[in-house]
Amino acid sequence: LISTQTASSSSTISFTSGIDDTYDSYVFKFYDIHPATDDTSFEFNGSSDGGSNYNVTKTTTFFNAYHNEAGNSTNLGYGTGGDLAQSTSFQRIIAGVGNGNDESGVATLHLFSPSSTTFVKHFISVSQRLSQTYSVNDYVAGYFNTQSVVNAIQFKFASGNIDSGVIKLYGVS
Repeated sequence: LISTQTASSSSTISFTSGIDDTYDSYVFKFYDIHPATDDTSFEFNGSSDGGSNYNVTKTTTFFNAYHNEAGNSTNLGYGTGGDLAQSTSFQRIIAGVGNGNDESGVATLHLFSPSSTTFVKHFISVSQRLSQTYSVNDYVAGYFNTQSVVNAIQFKFASGNIDSGVIKLYGVS
């Protein structure tokens, strides 16, 4: 465990230290991420300048699986609105999180070799959320298309604040 941050009506959560060449990869764990705004996506972006700018170019893919409480609606599909192609926009990790008292999201984001100055920086994410009456798993994979070091990561909701939640950063050899 490198660090833990707890959200409380936070516009963003940024990790600007601890991501360096100490470990081969880094894992972020998200616990009960809850938005202030209903039906909004939890997102991230990288920085190669210590957190001054979060605008690293990335290419990604996004798909999900869902099942409703009534058992009459299921799907496994590619989410064209969740992927990016050579974009500096924030990448969705958890899509459409509700702000009801029983709604939140949990996730894991794994970032590989962020200190490499030779290769792109791959990442994968798996999340689970309750949104209204649906249990949804979101899957993201992609890469930061840069040979520069990625040394800071920022998280936010697409709309509104992070009402509550905990994010932990781990180093993995």
